[in-house]
Amino acid sequence: MDFTFLSRWSPQLLSVLRIIAALLFFAHGSAKLLGFPQIEMFAGLQLFSLMGLAGTLEIVGGILLVIGLFSRLAAFILSGQMAVAYFMAHAPQNFHPILNGGESAILFCFVFLYIAAAGPGPWSVDASRGKA
Repeated sequence: MDFTFLSRWSPQLLSVLRIIAALLFFAHGSAKLLGFPQIEMFAGLQLFSLMGLAGTLEIVGGILLVIGLFSRLAAFILSGQMAVAYFMAHAPQNFHPILNGGESAILFCFVFLYIAAAGPGPWSVDASRGKA
């Protein structure tokens, strides 16, 4: 079957990828800093800690990417955050991502790196400002 007909939707699907990835990423920050959803390991998390910084980046970066504002810069920073998170928290546990729980960190890292390179797509504040 020929799926080239989907290519006309490529710009819009880039926006959808950015929005969905950002919403999923924001949820990590809201669990850390806002306590929603409630995750026991984040109870009592200090704002001025490494995890607090991560939560701040996840909330602020997630919001910026959802609306598509400063998308390339935000995505690049978040890609770096996920690379650091993988090598600090996951890789030391085991070589294999499926065993060390790092699959989502790797996936977020490369999705955000792609968005930093490709831009936010047409459904973004950046595109409406002519800055995509």
